[in-house]
Amino acid sequence: MLLFYGLILWCGLASMVSAGVFPNYHGQFDFITWDKEKSLHDYENTKKWWETAAFYQIYPRSFKDSNGDGVGDLKGITDQLPYLQEIGINATWLSPIFPSPMADFGYDISNFTGIDPLFGTMQDFEDMIAKAKELNIKIILDFVPNHSSDECEWFQKSIVEDPHYKDMYVWHPGKIIDGKRQPPTNWRSVFRGSAWQWHEKRKAYYLHQFGKKQPDLNYRLPQVKEMMKEVMRFWLRKGVAGFRIDSVPHVYEVAPNTSGDWPDEPRNMAVNDPDDWSYLQHIYTVDQLESTQLLYEWRKVLDDFQQEHGGDELIIMAETYSPIEVIMKYYGNDTVNGVQIPFNFLLITWLTNASSAYDYAKAIHTWLDNMPNGRTANWVLGNHDQHRLASRLGEDRVDMMNILLLTLPGCSVTYMGEEIGMSNVWISWNDTVDPSACNSNPNIYEKLSRDPERTPFQWSDEYQAGFTTAKKTWLPLALDYEKVNVKEERKVKLSHLDIYKQLQGLRKQPTLRHGLAEIVAINNNVLAVKRYLLKDYTYVTLMNINDNRETINLLEVFSDLPEEMMYLVVTKESERKIGTRVHVSSVQLNPKEAVILKSLTQLSTTAGYFVYYTHESPKK
Repeated sequence: MLLFYGLILWCGLASMVSAGVFPNYHGQFDFITWDKEKSLHDYENTKKWWETAAFYQIYPRSFKDSNGDGVGDLKGITDQLPYLQEIGINATWLSPIFPSPMADFGYDISNFTGIDPLFGTMQDFEDMIAKAKELNIKIILDFVPNHSSDECEWFQKSIVEDPHYKDMYVWHPGKIIDGKRQPPTNWRSVFRGSAWQWHEKRKAYYLHQFGKKQPDLNYRLPQVKEMMKEVMRFWLRKGVAGFRIDSVPHVYEVAPNTSGDWPDEPRNMAVNDPDDWSYLQHIYTVDQLESTQLLYEWRKVLDDFQQEHGGDELIIMAETYSPIEVIMKYYGNDTVNGVQIPFNFLLITWLTNASSAYDYAKAIHTWLDNMPNGRTANWVLGNHDQHRLASRLGEDRVDMMNILLLTLPGCSVTYMGEEIGMSNVWISWNDTVDPSACNSNPNIYEKLSRDPERTPFQWSDEYQAGFTTAKKTWLPLALDYEKVNVKEERKVKLSHLDIYKQLQGLRKQPTLRHGLAEIVAINNNVLAVKRYLLKDYTYVTLMNINDNRETINLLEVFSDLPEEMMYLVVTKESERKIGTRVHVSSVQLNPKEAVILKSLTQLSTTAGYFVYYTHESPKK
C-alpha cells in the first residue's frame, strides 16, 4: 500500500529533465526520474573515501602538549586521536611539523623531510601514523611549496651561487635610480613592506612574497619542481594520505622578460597604506596559469604513487582565496585531473553578522553552480588564518553553522575547537607572536594578527585547560576555558559538542552520503536545505539566522514533501524535542534556532511528477 503525496507541477511532458542521483550535488530541477536499478550497494561501491569525509585541521602547537613545555607536539596528537574517532573524523590535516626557525611558526621550513624537535622525532611521527591507521583516521600533511626558510640548506647554497642551487630562488641585482640601488619591482609582501630583500653576501635581492625569512622558490627551474615532487614521495612512503598545499596562488609570478626583469604592479586606489599588501593590484604575483598547471603535476605524483603501491586514493587539498573562476580550474578539466579539494572558503569570506539567508544561499550556490560536473563540493568554516566561527558570526550561531556544514553535500572541514564553540582570545601587543602582526605596530596589529584563533585547545576545566602541565602556554588560554571545553560539553545534552557528534552520526545515513540537495533562502532570515534519495528518508535543515520568530510553510518551498515530518536534531534554542512530529505547512522557528526534520517514511518511487512515500510500519 502506498501513501500518495504530491503535486502536479506542470503538464508539459516535453520539458521533463532526467537525472540520476548525483553523489554530491545536483541543481534544483522541476521533474525527475530515477535509476530504479541502482542500489545503495552500487552507490557505496562508487563512492571514494574522501567524497563525504569529515576532515579536521590540527594546529600542532596548540592541540595537546605531552612533555610539559607549553607547546603541542606529535605525542600529544597521538594520545588524542581517539577523540577524533569519537567525534566522527575520517582524516586530519596537520599544520607544518617540519624543522623550522619558527619565524612563521613552521611555514618557514629548513628541512622538508624532517621533524622539528619541538614536535618530536620521526619515530613519534611513525607512531602517530600507526595509531591513526588503527583507528581508521587518515593523516594529511601541510605542504609548503612557495618558499623555504632562509636557513634551509638550499638557500644557503644559492647565496654562494653553488651551480646546482644558484637559481633555485628568485634573485635580481635590482635597479639603479638616481645613483641608488632599488628593488627590481614595487611588489609588496603579504606580511607588509617590499617583497624584495637585499642579501649583502650575494649582492642581489631575493623575492619573498611572505616574510623576509621565507625566500620564494623558483619553479621555472625544472629541478625545483622535481625536488619538491620528491618531498611528496618521501612523505607518501611514510604513510600519509595526501597533502594540504599552502598558498597555491603565490607559487608562480609572471615570467621575466628577455632582460630578466619583471613589471611593476598597478596601484589599488582604495588602499593608501604603501606597506599594505593590498596597496597594489596583484596581476603579476598571484593566480598565474602555471600555478594551476603545477597542481595537475602534483596530482599525477599522487596518482602514480597510488597506482604503484595500491591503497586508497591519495588526495590534495589546495588553499586559495582566488576568484571562483580560478578556483574551479583547480579541479582539472576533461583531459587532466586536478586536486580533489580546492578549499571552499566562501562561508568564511562572504558571511558576516549582517548576512541574510539570501547571502548564505548565494555563497552556497556560487560554489555548487560553478563546480564542474563530476566533482565534489567541500565546505570550510574555519582555519588557523581566520577568526573563529563563534567570534565571526556569534556563539549563538555555532550550532546552526555546524548543522549546515554537516548536511550540505560533499565533504566538510572543521578547524579544531569549532566543534566545542571556542572563540578568539584577545592577545596584547606584547604577547603577539604572529609575524603578520609583529611587522606592523600597536595601533593596527589586531587587524592583522592570527594569534587569537591559534590559542591552545580546551580539553577540560582543569589546570591550563588540560592542554599542558607547563606554567606558561605559548599563547594565552581563553578566559572561558572552564566552561567551554571537551570534558564539560561531553556531559551536557545539546552542548555544541553533543550536537556536533549527533550530526556526524547522521552523515553516515545514505541520503546524506548520496542524496540530492536543494538549497533555498525562504526569506531574509531562514535558510532551508533539503536532502533526498530514492528508497531512503528525506531530511530538511532549517536555520533561522536572525532574531525574528518565523513560521514556515515548507509546502510552498519544496514541491515533494510529506505532510508530516519529525524533529531529528534540535538545538538549545528549540522548544521541540527529538521525535516530535510537525506539520510541514506550519514549522515554527525561534530566534537563532536550527533544526533538522526527517520524513516518517522512505521515498519509495516517482511516477511522472508525483512523489510517493511508503506507509510507516504500525506501532507495536
